[in-house]
Amino acid sequence: MASPLPLKLKLQILCGDEVAMGPGKADLLEAIAQHHSISAAGRAMGMSYRRTWLLVDAMNRCWQGPLVATTPGNQKAGAQLTPLGEAILAQYRALQDEVEQVSTQRLTALVDQLLLPSPRPQRHRDKQEGDKQEGDEPSAGA
Repeated sequence: MASPLPLKLKLQILCGDEVAMGPGKADLLEAIAQHHSISAAGRAMGMSYRRTWLLVDAMNRCWQGPLVATTPGNQKAGAQLTPLGEAILAQYRALQDEVEQVSTQRLTALVDQLLLPSPRPQRHRDKQEGDKQEGDEPSAGA
């Protein structure tokens, strides 16, 4: 089996200084779609309730409409992706796939031609070439 390529891409779509969509937010949208609950999605991802709600709020503020809709109430409380949320998630995942395919093709060519499997050892020198210390004499044959 071939080793994985030495590349990590993190595709983020920005809205001003805010990340409107990134890999973590896309994962959160998928978890909300699966669990029908913002808090349950956050728990499944190991996030605090507050952090989960802050991410949803940021996404809902960055797009032309909300990506997540909530239904308040004790009996029928829950959350679901809006049609816009579903569309944004699908388009983001497709973009991730396309970027990964193109970058994998180009990186493979670079790796095959140029990249070493690991860095060369560092050269440790007590003295840099050209550095003279007191008492150094030029060699007799020079």
